Amino acid sequence: MEMNASYTSFVAVGDSFTEGMSDLLPDGSYRGWADLLAARLAAREPAFRYANLAVRGKLIRQIAEEQAPLAAAMGADVVTLVGGLNDTLRPKVDMGRVRGHLEEAVALLAPSCKQLVLMRSPGRNGPVMERFRPRMEELFLIIEELAARHGAVVVDLYGAAALADPRMWDVDRLHLTGEGHRRVAEAVWQALGLPPEDDWQLELPAAVAPGWTARRSQDLSFARRHLLPWVGRRLTGRSSGDGRPAKRPELLPYELTRGDRLS
Repeated sequence: MEMNASYTSFVAVGDSFTEGMSDLLPDGSYRGWADLLAARLAAREPAFRYANLAVRGKLIRQIAEEQAPLAAAMGADVVTLVGGLNDTLRPKVDMGRVRGHLEEAVALLAPSCKQLVLMRSPGRNGPVMERFRPRMEELFLIIEELAARHGAVVVDLYGAAALADPRMWDVDRLHLTGEGHRRVAEAVWQALGLPPEDDWQLELPAAVAPGWTARRSQDLSFARRHLLPWVGRRLTGRSSGDGRPAKRPELLPYELTRGDRLS
């Protein structure tokens, strides 16, 4: 990896993680690590361009068929591809098909850009994660194999204890908080050979765990507001992203605003 490299364009491909949930802005939209990374890259390159094709709920087949060809045609310096995790969380999954779609996307994207970035996604500690952990780790092995074959960079978020801390996750227990997204942006920034601005793996200070009553109240609220609707969508084949367009579908100049947080 070239140190302190120059990048003039960036295309993000993926699902809700790359769309930016749950880094909520005052206007009700989501920011997320990809937007944060784009703002930082744009601060270095006046003519910097950015597209974000990610849509929440997308499976790897949809990402490979709908987003990857568009991203490849843009010819960006940097492309990030994060997908497959939604597949592993389904009641049933064919990991052979997941591998095939990932291979298709990576083979298309790698030669189209200066640097392809893949990720081992972060995982929150807890019983739900333990149930799906074997599938996730199989997915990450596939990602590492494809990265080695195609010269992609792998950002290992899964191995970072700080991102497994429940305090880094929103109340839905599926998406990172704003602080979590900020750390992911820093991790990708460093993986691109750019000078570190902080230690994204630094663990949070120890905190007093909530009592039993508080934990049960949190669990009940989570089940009612997030878990049951999520299970319902899985069982009926629906997705939270059905009919939703990409947040930034064209590779256009990124204009920094006073609201952009660059660190």
